[in-house]
Amino acid sequence: MAVETDVLDELRRLRTRIPRLTGSLAATVDGLVLAHDVPETEPEGLAALTAAALGVAYRMTDAAARGDFRELLVRGSGGYVATYAAGTTAVLTLLAEDRVNVGRLHLEGRRSGARIADLVATRVGPGTGRHADRPALDEHLATAPPATARPIGTLPVRTPQRPTHQPRPQTGT
Repeated sequence: MAVETDVLDELRRLRTRIPRLTGSLAATVDGLVLAHDVPETEPEGLAALTAAALGVAYRMTDAAARGDFRELLVRGSGGYVATYAAGTTAVLTLLAEDRVNVGRLHLEGRRSGARIADLVATRVGPGTGRHADRPALDEHLATAPPATARPIGTLPVRTPQRPTHQPRPQTGT
C-alpha cells in the first residue's frame, strides 16, 4: 500500500534528522503497525503498548484538564520512548538513546507526526482503506472512563493513625 511506503520513507528520514534515534514506529491508535524502523524490537508488541499508553495518557490529560493528547515522553535508564499524535487515527513512537537532544526529538517528532497524519488522511482518508473498520481516535478514546474515575494503578492512600496523646497523670513531687 502506498501509504505504508510513504510513512516508512518518513521514518527513515527521521533517522538522518535526529542523532541517537534508534527506532521509529507509526501505528493506528488501536495498535496496528502502519510502518516501522525498529531493529531489535518487535513492532507489533511496541504498537500494542503504544496503544495502551495512549489510553492512559488520554485519561491523564483529561483528568488534569490539559486538553487533547499531543505527546508522551518516557525516560528509562537506557533512553527515551516518545509518542506523538499523528492526526486522529495514528501515532508516532520514537526510541532514542539516553544522550539524545530531547528538544530536537520533540521538534522532529512533532513535525513527522503532522506529516504522517497528512499521509494517512490523504491516502487512506476517513472511513476508507485497510483499517476502515477500526475506530478513529475520538471513538477509541471516548471509551475511556470519565475523569472522575480513579486512574489505573492508584490505590487509596491510608494515612497512619496518630496515637492519641493523653497527658500522663502527674505525681506530686
